[in-house]
Amino acid sequence: MRKSDLFLGVDGGGTQCRARLADRSGRVLGEGVGGPANIRLGVDSGFAAALTAAGQCLAEAGLGEEALGRAIACLALAGATEPTELAAARSRRLPFRHTVITSDAHAACVGAHGGRDGGVIIAGTGSVGWAIVDGRQHRVGGWGLTLSDEGSGAWLGREALRQVLWAHDGRIPSTALLARLFDEFDADPYAVVRWAATASPAEFGQLAPAVVEHAAHGDAVAVELLRGAAQHIDALAARLIALGADRVALVGGLAPHLEAWLAPETRRHLAMPEGDALAGALQLARAEAAILALEA
Repeated sequence: MRKSDLFLGVDGGGTQCRARLADRSGRVLGEGVGGPANIRLGVDSGFAAALTAAGQCLAEAGLGEEALGRAIACLALAGATEPTELAAARSRRLPFRHTVITSDAHAACVGAHGGRDGGVIIAGTGSVGWAIVDGRQHRVGGWGLTLSDEGSGAWLGREALRQVLWAHDGRIPSTALLARLFDEFDADPYAVVRWAATASPAEFGQLAPAVVEHAAHGDAVAVELLRGAAQHIDALAARLIALGADRVALVGGLAPHLEAWLAPETRRHLAMPEGDALAGALQLARAEAAILALEA
C-alpha cells in the first residue's frame, strides 16, 4: 500500500447510500449519505448517489475532489449481483485510483463476521441472504420485488396495500392499519392501483413503518403481516444454515422489528454483527489494495 492511499467504502441500498472514508491506518476521515443506489433500478443514479456520499466524506475530511484519485474504493451496491447491471457498472470510468464493485449483501456479510465464515440476512427495503463458507459465497433470494424480496420493507408495504383492496372489496374486515393506508389515497381504490403501478421498492417500503406501528398495538392485519415477513426470513435463515453458516446476522432497517417474530431455530443461530456493510466494504477495499501491491 502507498502511504498516501485512501480507502472508501460505500454501502448502497434501495433507500439510501452511505459512504465512509479512511486512511491507511484505518482512521475514519469522513462519512456521507446519498440517495438510493440499487443499480438494478439504474446504474447512473446508483453511481450518482455513491459519488454524492463520497463528496460528503471529502468535505468532512477537509479534502478536495482530487483526493478521490488516491482512493481505493469498494462500492457495495444493491443489484450488483445481476450480470447485466454488474457488467455495465464495471465498464464505467470512475474517479478513484481503483474500484471494486460488489453487492451490498457481500459487504454486509464480510462486515458482520470480520471476514470469517458466516451468513447475513438483509431485511431492509429489499431482502436477501448471503453466506461465506469455506471461501465460497452463497446467495439466497434478493431477486427483486416483482418476484422475490419477501419479508422486506417493500414487500410489507405492497402486501399491506393488497389487503387495503381486499378490505375495500369486502373480502376481509378493515382494520385501523388498512383504514389509515386507504385514507392516504383518499379512500380511492383506483388511486391505490395507479400509484402501485409505478411505485419503486423504496416507495413501497415507506409504508412499512405504519405496519410496524400498528402491529405494536395489536392490529390483526399488521400482526399477520409481520408474522408472515418473519416466516420468510426464517426460510432464508434455514437455507443459509443448511449451507454451513452456523452464525447468521440479521441486519437492515426492518431487522429490529422482525427479530421477536422469528422461529426459535432461527434465533439460536443469530449473531450480533461485528461491523456493518461499510466496515465490510472498507475491508474489501484494503484486501484489494494488498493484491495490487503484490502485483506491482
